[in-house]
Amino acid sequence: MKNRHTIALMDTHAGGDVSRIVTGGIDALPGDTVRAQMEYLRDDADGLRQLLLGEPYGIPEMSVDLIVPATHPEAVAGYIIMEVMGYPIYSGSNTLCTATAVLESGLVPKREGLQRFKLEAPAGLVQIEALVRDGVVEWVTCEGLPSYIDTYRETIAVPGIGEVTFSIAYSGGFYALVDAEALGFKLVREEEAKLAACAYKIVEAIKAKRGFSHYTLGDVGPLPFLHFMGPEEPVADDYIRSRSATYVHPGVICRSTTGTGTSARLALMNFEGRLNVGDRLETVSLRETGFIGTFSGTHQEGAYQVVENTITGRSYVLAESRIVINCDDPMVACGGLHHILSDRH
Repeated sequence: MKNRHTIALMDTHAGGDVSRIVTGGIDALPGDTVRAQMEYLRDDADGLRQLLLGEPYGIPEMSVDLIVPATHPEAVAGYIIMEVMGYPIYSGSNTLCTATAVLESGLVPKREGLQRFKLEAPAGLVQIEALVRDGVVEWVTCEGLPSYIDTYRETIAVPGIGEVTFSIAYSGGFYALVDAEALGFKLVREEEAKLAACAYKIVEAIKAKRGFSHYTLGDVGPLPFLHFMGPEEPVADDYIRSRSATYVHPGVICRSTTGTGTSARLALMNFEGRLNVGDRLETVSLRETGFIGTFSGTHQEGAYQVVENTITGRSYVLAESRIVINCDDPMVACGGLHHILSDRH
């Protein structure tokens, strides 16, 4: 039994994107900030991410969020985001799911009505607002990362597609923003595989041409994401709805529209002078789920006008479980995580 361990999980989803919340079974990680703990996990214990997103436990379309003690006195908990492409410092859907999980698990006492608290992401403090009605978390609003446009309407020749016009936004990761209709897409579920193949070609072409640098973070790696933008449908004077789809990895279109993808859209709309404070954008996914991004204002960071925003959505609990990690199982690779497993028996 010495090679068997257990990890406590709460599986959730927001907009269809499954976030597996790790609530127990992992030792305290070194690092005086959640960002430093994330870097330790990335550099010295990446086996946890690989285990929970790969066979036989998971699939690449999922995400994993490890709840850790907060290092900031204003936060109730910290969380580290793990996805198939690595360790994003922020994610809207993962934040919605983690906020719901800390309420449903009792880490934050659940009270009727509106309650506010802060979580600590690798990107820093995140303000959370949640509505609880009849004991159920009805919706969560979280801060989106400050977002801005790095590149506006450039063109690139993409093999097999032709000339593609794109903009680049930063909203927690760099996003290529492209017009779905111009590429022949209606953004319906039947197009999912074709959307993934098209996005891969565009992203690879842009990556081969140039890289992108954040104004304070510097080099955050090659372009990872692409967001397909559908036509905008006015719902009210301050409310627009648009079909959307977000590519995150070869073969993977997110089931939700993603919070960071929605923030990237708000940055573009602001850059084009089409937003007033309080305006809302609802992005609608291939599965007819949606997030609502609200434009809160702007501030200047050097040459960039940075958009402040919030993301509203709902997360659902799918399961609570304890998985058994048997290091004698040939399908299970324990080498990259055995030193952080706290449950040994």
